[in-house]
Order: sequence, then structure tokens, then C-alpha cells
Amino acid sequence: MTTLAFVLGVLAMALGVAASIALHEVGHLVPAKRFGVKVTQYMVGFGPTVWSRRRGETEYGVKAIPLGGYIRMIGMFPPRPGDAPGMLRASSTGRFSQLVDEARAASLEEVKAGDEDRVFYRLSVPKKVVVMMGGPLMNLLIGVVLLTLLVTVHGLPTAQPGAVVASVAQCVVPATDASTTTSCAGKQPTPALAAGLRPGDRFVSIGGQPVREVTDVGRLVRPEAGHSVPVVVERDGRELTLTVTPIRNTVAQVDDQGRPVTRPDGSIATTEAGFLGVTSSEPSAYVPQPASAVPGILWDGVSRTAAALVDIPGRMVGVWNAAFGGAQREIDGPMSVVGVGRVAGEASAGQLDGLTGGTVPDRLWFLVGLLAGLNLMLFVFNLVPLLPLDGGHVAGALWEGAKRQWARLRGAPDPGYVDVAKALPIAYTVAIVLIGMSALLVYADVVNPVKLGG
Repeated sequence: MTTLAFVLGVLAMALGVAASIALHEVGHLVPAKRFGVKVTQYMVGFGPTVWSRRRGETEYGVKAIPLGGYIRMIGMFPPRPGDAPGMLRASSTGRFSQLVDEARAASLEEVKAGDEDRVFYRLSVPKKVVVMMGGPLMNLLIGVVLLTLLVTVHGLPTAQPGAVVASVAQCVVPATDASTTTSCAGKQPTPALAAGLRPGDRFVSIGGQPVREVTDVGRLVRPEAGHSVPVVVERDGRELTLTVTPIRNTVAQVDDQGRPVTRPDGSIATTEAGFLGVTSSEPSAYVPQPASAVPGILWDGVSRTAAALVDIPGRMVGVWNAAFGGAQREIDGPMSVVGVGRVAGEASAGQLDGLTGGTVPDRLWFLVGLLAGLNLMLFVFNLVPLLPLDGGHVAGALWEGAKRQWARLRGAPDPGYVDVAKALPIAYTVAIVLIGMSALLVYADVVNPVKLGG
């Protein structure tokens, strides 16, 4: 059943990614057709065509590798000096298909009679921006819809009174040696492990005293060194009474708020007290939020995505070290679609219940949140003003408008259309970098994946 759930989670995420790509291209297709541009192809994926049907002047189809998509509009670039009359360079909105088109020296397409005014490059600047922004805005819309459902229907994790077992230490180690100890060989098992405490157990009482907050755990355990203490926990909806015997150990001193006390030199102050061997955290429950909370959450998500995108070059060093040096992957580091699929599979199989919650609906909502985050990433990523990304075409259109406005203010002749194809050397460089980063991420996600479950 676990394997089946894993596979179903991967397939669900793959379908979600494919649908996001398909709708991204719809975001380009609809305004292009609305503005009269002739669209000859709408494709999901790249590589060999698996299926296609022609409807009117447009061929709709699916290609073998569903990790991208494109629409092909006639006349995306203006003619060059020396181009044959009535012939234009073919291109499309897809990042990689566009590069393939332009790599062909003779990549020209005939503009048929009646289509002279249906070419993309003749659109006004605002219309060009709308067509090219349609794809990223569709990803933003998908992200907003999914995020709204997640926030208002399922809810967000909200702290609750009490304390739960976050982790159980395997052996007794003084606080002064905790950061350098890598093995439990020859060491005494912790009282928590011996008593059968598990991560996820919710403390009800310790020694007959109720546990109402995280700091109560240490406060009630530390005076009981060497004494048998009944501990009542809630597990899977049932209350269990376990008997633990805290042992005297070197532990960190804490203040009234449960925070470690530091010495003047910055080191952690320690003391001798009862030791259980658990870390505790606040329990949480998913609480639906009002729709008014969505804009703030959305802004936070977009801002953090943009910051992560800027930080990717530095993060890739860590990915390289993890892939070839065995270093641990950063939990919040970049992942490929392979890594995202793996996380979806693990969540569906119940391997990430500490993050998702322990029920099947919780796991499904986790996938919804994962897909929402992916669409926000696609929105931000496609805004980067470099070819072959959509933002590169938007930047070209805005530059065209700025040049015309400046010429108009100076009383100079219309400078004409801006040929963004002149930036293709940059596009090739960007594409090579993207391909290299994608290959590295896929490799790292196979040999040393991000472990969200700890």
C-alpha cells in the first residue's frame, strides 16, 4: 500500500505540473488569438509528437516529454535586412523550442496572403506585453486559486496549548558533548527511548501535573532524577500511561521562557538535573483562515520565492557539494521536478506526516500546497527579463515602446520594431546555464535528495 501511495503521489504531481504547463500556454494562446495573431501550434511538452489534432488554423498536441510547452505564432520577430519578401523567421513561446527554431539558419516561414497584419511583431506594445505576460499570470492565477482553497478550506497550522514529542534521543549524552557526538555505541539508552515515547506523542500530564505548554516538560522532569514518574500521552487518539525514570545528566540551563541561558563568553550555561531525552514542540492544528488572509500569505510566498531565485547561484554550490561530496542537502534549497515528485510521493505514502499531518486529507492538501508553490515559482521565474524566458520578450516590447516615445518627444522618425532576436547570444548562454543547473539538480535529487522527514 505504501508503494502504491508513493506512485500515486508522484503521478498526481506529474499531472499537476503538466496541467500547469498546459494552462501557462493557454495564457499565451487566448490573448494572441483575441488580438488576431495567427497561432499555428499549441503543444504541451517537447520532443516527438505523441498526439495532435488540427482545429482551424491551429494544431493542438502533446509531445513525448511533458516538461515544457509552447505556442507558435507567426512573425514573432520582425524581418531582417535581406530576408525574402513575405518570409519571416519562425519562433514560439517555448524556451527550448524557440532556441531550436533560431538555430536553424534557414528557419523562415511564409506569411500567406491575408496574414500580413496577423504577425506578432506588428502588435502594439501593450498587446505584446499582454500576450507574453499571459503565461506567467496564468501560473499566478493557479497559485492564487490553490492557495485560497488551502488557506480557507483546509487551513494553516496554528499553535495549540500543550506539548508534543518532536524527537527522541537514542542515547544519554551530556549537553556539553551533544554537538560533537556522532555515535551511540556503548552509551546508555535515554529514559524516553526505554519508556517507549515516540515522536508525535502529545503530553497530557507528567507526574500527575498537566502539561499546558512546552516549558512544562522540562520544569516537571528536571526535579525527578532517579524517580519513577508516570507520563500520560495521547497517541492515535488514545491516552497511554508510560513510566519513565529521568536520570541525572548535564543539561542546559533555561530561563522562565524555556530559552537556553548563555554565559558572558557566549557558551551555553549547564547544570545537573533530571534528563528524559526528548525535544518538545508546540502542537498545532489546521485552522481555516478568512479570505482576507490570502493576499498577505500570497505576497509572502511570492517575495520569498523571488528571494530564493536570486539566491540560487549560491545555493547551487551546496547542491554540487551534496551531489559529489556527500554534504547534506538544505531543506529549503532548490529541487528539480524529480525532487518535487519524490516529495509528493513521500507525502502520499505517509513518510512526511510530521509536516503534513497524519490523515489522508492532510496529505492531499500538502500536495495542493506543493503545486501552489510550484506555480508561484513559475510565475516569478518567467518574469526574469532575459530570453528565452517570457520576461525577455516583455522587456523587448517595453524597450520598443520606450524608444518610440523618446523619438516622438524629440520629433525624430519612428525607430521601428525592436528585434529581440538580437539578444539570442544571451539566450543561448541562459539556456546552457539552465540546462546545466537542471541536470545537476536532477542528479542531486537522485543520489542525495532533500530529506524533509528528517
